[in-house]
Amino acid sequence: MNEFAKALAVALGPEGLNKVQRVKIGIAGTGGLGSNCAQFLVRSGFRKFRLVDFDRVEYSNLNRQFFFNRQVGQPKVEALKQNLLEINKDIEVEVLPAKIEAYNVAELFADCDAVIEALDRPEYKKLVVEAYLNSGKLLVAASGLAGYGKTDGITIHKIKDKFFIVGDLVSEVTTDCPPLAPGVIVTAAKQADVVLNYFLTK
Repeated sequence: MNEFAKALAVALGPEGLNKVQRVKIGIAGTGGLGSNCAQFLVRSGFRKFRLVDFDRVEYSNLNRQFFFNRQVGQPKVEALKQNLLEINKDIEVEVLPAKIEAYNVAELFADCDAVIEALDRPEYKKLVVEAYLNSGKLLVAASGLAGYGKTDGITIHKIKDKFFIVGDLVSEVTTDCPPLAPGVIVTAAKQADVVLNYFLTK
């Protein structure tokens, strides 16, 4: 157990830390939601991850995503893995620089205990939700997090025992309502909180 884990054991208790360390989490999309949710989960003691995203870091991402100027141009999954290892060097991170499509979605997170839906486009969100809704895995999606001044409306909605949606359910991304750090990070933190609470109290 490294020093970071020892410190977490004080906060979570040895049994709690052991519970979360056994869990494998799949993250569909490593942009604003996925990158921040991943860092919060690592900081909460989770050790096993699979990151799936085909995109690369751009300057326009830096206002809300867990990346840095020096990483612009890198594949997001590789850059995020580097950053997560800076928090805890002993985590296990599998990276898959692939696009989520109908033909592969059911296989991407087949061996994960939880799936975080952190995608931008509705059609891809739907793919992930439909693939894992009745899989027996914990599924945490997001809907409605754009703009500013409305973060109190971002809440956790329990849809089924193992399916949660985080967001205000209405705020769509538009030119006048862009995705910005406060709303995105609040949503990502609440997604991580759902996962932490579920596995600590399971």
